[in-house]
Amino acid sequence: MSLELARAVADAVLYEGYLLYPYRATSRKNMVRWQFGVLGPNGASAAGIGEEPAMEAQCVLSGDGEAGSVTVHLRFLQLQTREVERLEPAGDHVPVDEISVGDRRVLTWDEAVEHEITIAPYALKDLRAGISTAVEVGGGDDVEVLSAPGEAPAGRIVRRRWPLRAEVRLTAEQVDGFLRLSARVQNVHDDPPHDKDDAIRRSLIGAHLLIEADGADFVSLLDPPEAAADIAASCHQHRCWPVLAGAAGESDLLLVSPIILYDHPEVAAESAGDLFDSTEIDEILTLRVMTLTDDEKAEARATDPRAEAIIDRCDQMSPETLNRLHGILRSPHLDQTDASVSASADGPAGTDIRNTEPPSFDTGEVPWWDPATDAAVQPEVDAVTINGVSVCKGSLVRVHPSRRADAQDLFFADQDARVTAVLSDVDGDVHVAVVLVDDPAADLHDWYGRYLYFAPEELEPLGEEADVEHREESRS
Repeated sequence: MSLELARAVADAVLYEGYLLYPYRATSRKNMVRWQFGVLGPNGASAAGIGEEPAMEAQCVLSGDGEAGSVTVHLRFLQLQTREVERLEPAGDHVPVDEISVGDRRVLTWDEAVEHEITIAPYALKDLRAGISTAVEVGGGDDVEVLSAPGEAPAGRIVRRRWPLRAEVRLTAEQVDGFLRLSARVQNVHDDPPHDKDDAIRRSLIGAHLLIEADGADFVSLLDPPEAAADIAASCHQHRCWPVLAGAAGESDLLLVSPIILYDHPEVAAESAGDLFDSTEIDEILTLRVMTLTDDEKAEARATDPRAEAIIDRCDQMSPETLNRLHGILRSPHLDQTDASVSASADGPAGTDIRNTEPPSFDTGEVPWWDPATDAAVQPEVDAVTINGVSVCKGSLVRVHPSRRADAQDLFFADQDARVTAVLSDVDGDVHVAVVLVDDPAADLHDWYGRYLYFAPEELEPLGEEADVEHREESRS
């Protein structure tokens, strides 16, 4: 089960940047691909036409390793060109950028074939001298004839792969009661590449490792126990980073990723599927896909089967699934409040909103934006205690913006205001909405809901019978 959880995250690493919004071959961002975990052939980096050939990680296992073993899963993509050829009347096939056959449209494009090579378990005690394992992946050609039902062939798709050769070397050494394991992956293809296209065709793409330990436990390098702090700090990483993987609390699985992650990374349960861009927000990206024109969606579908799956998934997404993408509050907490605003209430009726729990955001069948989703929050009657005075809607206050306030807020320093609502956010912070007493448009702002917002510590209660200071505006 833990290995499957880790594979889900590893798949996200494997295909990160594979194809980016708007998922069309003609998009400029999709003309430069293969950004992560690329192990190029020898000589490619020195010639400036490819990436370095190796990645290496060091990790720590507890114990002396006499009885333990490790199993290594090397995972990567192999580039596969997809060339579209049109059948000429003379019988020759001519390469073209695209071809349409019936309702199907196909573009010339680079795809990828996924590989996972499992290296048989090795006893940790046998790794003291180091063990190297050769990895070979064959090349080949596949031909798919293109023809509409009942019609003669109009062309073909030629998919071509180039052979790959790599080596995985494992070494273990005893250090201060722990075992330091080194894992190195190197592209050992010797033929010098001719250009960038040739280099990437002979590269391992998105390369990463999943390492299983049996009879031993991995130590977190991000948060090692005190006894392992020195050996963890001495570990060397080259073009990758090892983190604990699988379910939280488990330590028998390690992900060696070309992208730096935290321990026990996971794919959010709300995620509806791959988007190949972990730096983007799923909800926003999904909504943007939905707004593509029919022609743009047709081109994306013709670009790659994985892009077609994204377009179809977004188009068919139910409102319930889309609503789940909006977000979820996982760790609500109330911030500690300043002592100057935490005294007991001694004013108008109302409960200090800082003494209530933040909303759970379990909206049931009610849309998340509907005020009825959280009956515990009532801005019109909620209150906050400031200097021993309960402040709620209708209270008069004097504004004292903090030194770190927005520049616009500083213009309202020492002005009197009337509270229109007391609100809280999902982090438990309180915000007091006000309108200025001397603002000629105060009634209009109040009607429209256009308020100024201040923290409780930026306000001074004036009491019910306070003398309000009216500012005289200059007429010059």
